[in-house]
Amino acid sequence: MSGADTPHSDYVGGLFRSHYPWLCARLRRHLDSSASAEDIAADTFVQLLMAPDAVPIRQPRALLTTIAQRLMYQLWRRRDLERAYLDALQQAPDADVPSPEDLAQMLEALENIDCLLDGLPDKVKATFLLSQVNGLTYPEIAAELGISQRSVSDYMARAISRCLRARGD
Repeated sequence: MSGADTPHSDYVGGLFRSHYPWLCARLRRHLDSSASAEDIAADTFVQLLMAPDAVPIRQPRALLTTIAQRLMYQLWRRRDLERAYLDALQQAPDADVPSPEDLAQMLEALENIDCLLDGLPDKVKATFLLSQVNGLTYPEIAAELGISQRSVSDYMARAISRCLRARGD
């Protein structure tokens, strides 16, 4: 770390010492384990540490709560994806069951897709996933979602555009 980062690091370190126990206690009320609460609390401070503009913070607990909630929602979304994928695997014939390595890669790919599509409207996400994951045609997607084929085409264009922009980053 450079000398310019030291005051910021010291400031965040002070916030950590003052607010980490409080944040962990707050997160434990919403999460199924103390370890998950501690992980999210630690990640909250890491994100704060990586934001050099964070000095001074007028309402540290409000900011810490906002960051932690976002991380908690990401955790829940990741768990929901994993659960849905594992449920789909259980319904698949035994010959289609992937190895643990393949399973980990597929879950990571699903998480990446979820992050990539984050912020798009639900129908745009659903359209993209029905097309790319389920292999449905545009007419089938239109019938499934109760929208026009033109909307399916527009939604796919938005989702693909998002993917291409992210790929260029």
